[in-house]
Amino acid sequence: MAHTDEDFQSGDSGASTTYPKQCSALRKNEHVMLKGHPCKIVEMSTSKTGKHGHAKVHLVGLDMITNKKYEDICPSTHNMNVPKIGRTDYQFTDLEDGYLALMNDQGEIRNDIKLPDGDIGKDISDKNDKKEQFMVTVLKVLDDEIPVGTKAITTK
Repeated sequence: MAHTDEDFQSGDSGASTTYPKQCSALRKNEHVMLKGHPCKIVEMSTSKTGKHGHAKVHLVGLDMITNKKYEDICPSTHNMNVPKIGRTDYQFTDLEDGYLALMNDQGEIRNDIKLPDGDIGKDISDKNDKKEQFMVTVLKVLDDEIPVGTKAITTK
């Protein structure tokens, strides 16, 4: 019996990366876990209560990492998990073998974040080709870190 308890403990390690929020309190453009994926809510609708039931909230979200679409239905009084999201700006220093070299405020360089596909990746590549100085905004979602934007470095 103790063996399954240990398995349960290890499976529970993700709890600190999310927090509960009542389904009826969620709003469009907020984030929520749908089918185990961190998603940005793009559509939501609430159905009327049945004779004995609760109102149901229909959620449609896009995975923040893969951009895949996920849907779920939840009674409005139930809780859904919301991913905790961190946002950090790094100074871009280089692009090497498809990985970004980014410097934090302490001057430490990290090069473990991949150049993303799509518009953000193209933007970073273009700015690198032009030898521009810029910041890269990185979102930390669960255990993933995703570059989501760039901004010019403003000197004071």
